[in-house]
Amino acid sequence: MTTTQLNVALAMGPGVVSRVFPARRLETLSPGLQLLSPEPMEEFTSPRSLELLAVTDILITGWGCPKLDAAALAAAPRLTHVLHAGGTVKHHVTDECWERGIEISTAADANSIPVAEYTVAMILLANKRVLQIARKLHSEKTELEPDQLFPDMGNFGKRVGIIGASRIGKHVIRLLKSYDVQIVVADPFLDDAAAAALGVERVSLEELASSCDVVSLHAPSLPSTRNLIHQGLVASFKPGATFINTARGELVDQDALLRRIEEGDLYAVLDVTTPWVLPADSGFYSHPHVLLTPHLAGSLGMELERMAVSTIEEAHRLSRGEPLRHRLHAKDLAFTA
Repeated sequence: MTTTQLNVALAMGPGVVSRVFPARRLETLSPGLQLLSPEPMEEFTSPRSLELLAVTDILITGWGCPKLDAAALAAAPRLTHVLHAGGTVKHHVTDECWERGIEISTAADANSIPVAEYTVAMILLANKRVLQIARKLHSEKTELEPDQLFPDMGNFGKRVGIIGASRIGKHVIRLLKSYDVQIVVADPFLDDAAAAALGVERVSLEELASSCDVVSLHAPSLPSTRNLIHQGLVASFKPGATFINTARGELVDQDALLRRIEEGDLYAVLDVTTPWVLPADSGFYSHPHVLLTPHLAGSLGMELERMAVSTIEEAHRLSRGEPLRHRLHAKDLAFTA
């Protein structure tokens, strides 16, 4: 097996290296990978950055990486690969990167795992009516008979709808397979053969919304998906259903969602909203049928290290002359966040 010596540099925002790449992970770089500096470039214009770029073969990027524009690429004649320790590359990978033939990889798959885990946990809690029953117990402080309050409580036989057979959506499906629930999926790019391979039923968005006990959103944020969960769809949700959003707030008509929640027969678990932080007087904060979390479904804490592991494994493949496992192509950007 041939091992090639390649120079590796880091580029990301302040504080990102210490969060995502603890020293014990950077120390796992193989002898075929020479880390030029443990300190990342936070810009591409200083003498230090220009000196590093001039000899960099592989650039490992993270959140807050400056744009890899024409000027930055001109300063990096040896650069052949950008390995992103995160999800989307739209903030820093430019058209010039694709035009030059630089190969791009992301840790989006690693980042999707905690989102899927959070989603499945919320699905199970929603069907068990845990949040509603716990809230009632806290307020009434007396003995309760849960299944008299919610005769339909429990996960057995419940119908769970996944909107978007995305990377995260597929992880959710995989994790749900160990539970006795029915899984249906709405995705315009999913055909019957692909649905069969996933072991799910493909349905229309309208059928999913009106028939599922839990509806979980996993579509990317694109111009075509803005307001995907529109007023008419929200109105069609099954009474007593729970809507989960770990995707993006702009995919949802939030005013329509709140109005339906205020009618008293819909629940929501919202990890994302638009704006990112809602106004202090938003009804989502105060309504007992809503659980708001501050975008904690994605990689945080120890979960960040999974992205470092994924990215370093990609670098090791390059040093062995192997292809990237998580390569991203320019055409993929039209269908990813």
